[in-house]
Amino acid sequence: MPRTLPRLAVIAILAGGFSGLFGVGGGGIMVPLLVLWLGYEEREATGTSLAAIVIIAGVAVLVYGIGYGKVDVVKGVVIGLPAVAGVLAGTALQQRVPTRAISGIFAVVLLASAVSLVV
Repeated sequence: MPRTLPRLAVIAILAGGFSGLFGVGGGGIMVPLLVLWLGYEEREATGTSLAAIVIIAGVAVLVYGIGYGKVDVVKGVVIGLPAVAGVLAGTALQQRVPTRAISGIFAVVLLASAVSLVV
């Protein structure tokens, strides 16, 4: 574990930086790095990322809200509450789909996102 701490710190800094810049960091940054750098299994990386995102998102909301007044709490709740249904469905689906398929779908989504941002 001590040898992985520096890599975990780099992953955390990148995920936090991307969360602050773009509102993302877990799925797009943390999960791939946990899998590629530390050899996490896809499901373990996803769960670890979700646990970390709770802390990252909480701090980001405070910084944006208190520091910059850029948080619309009502719209956040309107988006967040129904998203819970998506989380429950996605989590249940992830447990039934082969890990290789999850990785492939994730790669396609990341590639499509990259293409849409460039074009």
